[in-house]
Amino acid sequence: MASVVTKPSRAAGSRFRRFAARLSAATRHPRPYQRAAGLVVVTLLGAWLGLLAVGSVQTPVGPVDTTMTLRPSLAGGTKVNVSPLGALELHSHTAPLRLDVDVDQLDQERAAALVDHPERIEGLEDEISGDVRSGALDLGVRSAVAVLTGSCALALAVYRRPRRALAAGGLSLALLVACGATAAATWNPKSVLEPKFSGLLASAPSVVGNARSIATEFDVYQKELARLVTNVTKLYDAASTLPAYQPDPSTTRVLHVSDIHLNPAAWHIIRSLVEQYKIDVIVDTGDTMDHGTAPENGFLQPIPDLGAPYVWVRGNHDSATTQKAMEKLAGKRGSRVHVLDEGVPVNVAGLRISGWGDPQFTPDRSVKPEGDPAERAEGRRLAGTLRGQRAAGTPVDIAVGHNPVLAKQTDGLVPLTLAGHTHNRSTQVLPHDTRLMIEGSTGGSGLRAVEGETPDKVQASVLYLDRDSNRLQAWDEIDLGGLGLSKAEVSRHLPGDIKPGSSPSPSPSPSSSPTATSPATGR
Repeated sequence: MASVVTKPSRAAGSRFRRFAARLSAATRHPRPYQRAAGLVVVTLLGAWLGLLAVGSVQTPVGPVDTTMTLRPSLAGGTKVNVSPLGALELHSHTAPLRLDVDVDQLDQERAAALVDHPERIEGLEDEISGDVRSGALDLGVRSAVAVLTGSCALALAVYRRPRRALAAGGLSLALLVACGATAAATWNPKSVLEPKFSGLLASAPSVVGNARSIATEFDVYQKELARLVTNVTKLYDAASTLPAYQPDPSTTRVLHVSDIHLNPAAWHIIRSLVEQYKIDVIVDTGDTMDHGTAPENGFLQPIPDLGAPYVWVRGNHDSATTQKAMEKLAGKRGSRVHVLDEGVPVNVAGLRISGWGDPQFTPDRSVKPEGDPAERAEGRRLAGTLRGQRAAGTPVDIAVGHNPVLAKQTDGLVPLTLAGHTHNRSTQVLPHDTRLMIEGSTGGSGLRAVEGETPDKVQASVLYLDRDSNRLQAWDEIDLGGLGLSKAEVSRHLPGDIKPGSSPSPSPSPSSSPTATSPATGR
């Protein structure tokens, strides 16, 4: 038995020793093709590491700050990343290098310069073209240095011979030149006609027109793009110059916002209102998102830094994924973010607030919306929790729901209930004496604002509540002129303006800046 095991073992050991001897000889005396292959591998790896380390440039393109990067790729092309909306890919060239362009942010100073000097808009196309050429040239030089440095450094580390390092550097430059020549030879300027959209940008053609019309009527789109930048900047300026109001020290100030619909300008406006009106708590009645997808969650990051506690309820454009992202923000140490759902109340700024998330997620086309019956059913469940709170001696001051149909079910159980959804501000006192306040769109209806002839206004309201009784004393309705105007309008209203049992009443004609009107008491 022992001899049976020993002979094969000795034979295997003999074969391994012969293999190791041949490998050692090959290592000491590699064949020419092995040396060449090894040098190529080291050169490519070093060039790739060099590009990863320093192969990018930050360059302004018009009023936008961008980062341009070259990346190894089998298919080539150009990819433009517009976070958090998604990306678009262009089959611009065929080469083992891909151009990545990350749109970082809108530079407000450069955008404001377009507002102050409208004559510059005429030269915006030439300016953007010049910026792209300058950035591409800078990227080419930086990439050449990155490739050369990376390949030389790695070759020197591997071979420990300066001649091999120089050879690797020369080879890397030759490969880079070859890639550039291939990209130039295969350059396809018509690739803009057939872009591939991903993320939320997949719906971009339905909002801004298809790529073919953009390319064939570029002069029109150029002017519209410049106008959009101009008007958004005016909107920022309007928010920063809103008239301030100094309420009585015994007043709790609530900022009611709704239906932001993924408009980043809303965060700037909210932050400005919080600072100028000394807001104690922000209540968002939902539809913060547009499609409720995970890529949109990054849009929520500014919320903890808005300057006041943020109370949020889910709208029909906010998915369960959206709510989990909000709950993650709420769960951080020291967070002042609060998520309302299933009637569980929260205590914020001396107020007891309860709400119920919208039962429907309408962007999900695989599920048929149930409409108002579903809203009423969930509203009745919210009403049940409010009755329980009142019976326990802890009544709720404000009920919150996204859809007014749901919110109306709280009539008689709370003095004030807040909603959104309609993109049309209105106020009414319900039959059992509960005041229903429906906010317009603080995001100006998001991307939908550019669809009609007249853009939607950006709307928010500041509610003044007595700090002792938590009853509404007065409120200011704030209107900004959407994407097309820079006029800011603020109007003051008192509870007696709208009588119990009245039908929904839209806002009356706004006055100029708010005056120091003595607040009346009431619901």
